[in-house]
Amino acid sequence: MTASPRCDAIAVVDDDPRLRQLVGGYLSQEGYEVFEAENGSALSSILQRRAIDLIVLDVLLPGEDGFSVCRRLRATGTRTPIIMLSAKAEDADRIAGLTMGADDYVCKPCNPRELRARIQAILRRSPPKEEPGGPSIANEVVRFGPFEFNMGTRTLRRDGRILGITTVQIAILKVLVRHTGQPMSREKLAQVARGRELGAFDRSLDVQVSRLRKLLEDGAFSYIQTVWGVGYMFEPSGKDGGIRYPSGPGHAASW
Repeated sequence: MTASPRCDAIAVVDDDPRLRQLVGGYLSQEGYEVFEAENGSALSSILQRRAIDLIVLDVLLPGEDGFSVCRRLRATGTRTPIIMLSAKAEDADRIAGLTMGADDYVCKPCNPRELRARIQAILRRSPPKEEPGGPSIANEVVRFGPFEFNMGTRTLRRDGRILGITTVQIAILKVLVRHTGQPMSREKLAQVARGRELGAFDRSLDVQVSRLRKLLEDGAFSYIQTVWGVGYMFEPSGKDGGIRYPSGPGHAASW
């Protein structure tokens, strides 16, 4: 078998442990990093801890079904590609899945090679990964309170005045802003913003977040909030009513 040329992380969500192991084992042999989840809650826990490049999502999950999981993720701004994997083969089910935000819909049982081919096709269409702290590929600009953060030029302004901000702080702020209102664990923040895992006794991330929080203070309010027991979150609801996006090409923030 030919390994995937890039080590992407894939979450396989299915309540059947045997199927998770079969799909996960095959994808692991193909060179992917696989994370298994038995339901939507377990998937949310994975997404909170680390970056995932694609989700293989079963429809017939107990409790919150796959349709609801997909709808919830899209409603919260998650743009991670989703392939729905289901025994429900009716046209109405396919249309429902795609309408709710899935990128593809594959019927069970399926040839694992077909699933791999569909995964590869979706990942080829995904934008190239940015370097942590590097400029965004799209010229994204986001405004909140007196601040303007330009991810393309990597500049942070307050009332039009450029503030001093380090590359690491830019990387952290990019991740938090792109996941506004979503608590981010220290582990995932370190992985996405710095491109490496967080050591057991590594407090450098907390030091950088503390400095960034101070930089983003607006009176007694800071736009970087601590979520106890989880990590950190970007909270845009400052004094003047929250987050705003400039209009025009190249100025829409990516979520």
